[in-house]
Amino acid sequence: MTQSLKGKRVAFLVTDGFEQVELTGPKEALEKAGARTLIAAAKPGQVTGWKHTTPADRFPVEHSFDTLRIEDCDALVLPGGVVNGDNIRLDEMAQELVRNAARADKPIAAICHGGWLLISADLVKGKTLTSWPSLRDDLQNAGAKWVDQPVVVDGHLITSRRPDDIPAFSQALIEMLGGKTAQSAA
Repeated sequence: MTQSLKGKRVAFLVTDGFEQVELTGPKEALEKAGARTLIAAAKPGQVTGWKHTTPADRFPVEHSFDTLRIEDCDALVLPGGVVNGDNIRLDEMAQELVRNAARADKPIAAICHGGWLLISADLVKGKTLTSWPSLRDDLQNAGAKWVDQPVVVDGHLITSRRPDDIPAFSQALIEMLGGKTAQSAA
């Protein structure tokens, strides 16, 4: 059952090296459900997606992190990719955007290595989350409970492990944005 997300705006926060399918898959699902999406990055211009370890397509940046206002977004999506995850977590403006979204109880959906930004923004303590398996220790050391499930919803946080989980990840975000009550974390 497709939800109508007409009027909802979802921002994807990325840097060069994001896992391309972790942007394009959820973006397509959200747009099919009626949401407007945008790509935000550290600087204007374009960002390069990757297919695992190989640079792939370039995407236009609609907002830089310093021009994106959380008040203009209904949710944030944090695609993974090792290079992206490692770089974006150090960007203080990206950290502040996710903190502002958390303070406003807006959905934040992180897949794969996207969870690193949640850790650096100090948003994981006491939460049940999932991620790419190599982030397990990082999440646990930051105070989260890590579980190996395709999608985990804990409050306003939605997390998934890998590209295979994109359908469940996208559906959880669509349901949350559509006002459906999400299932509690394990």
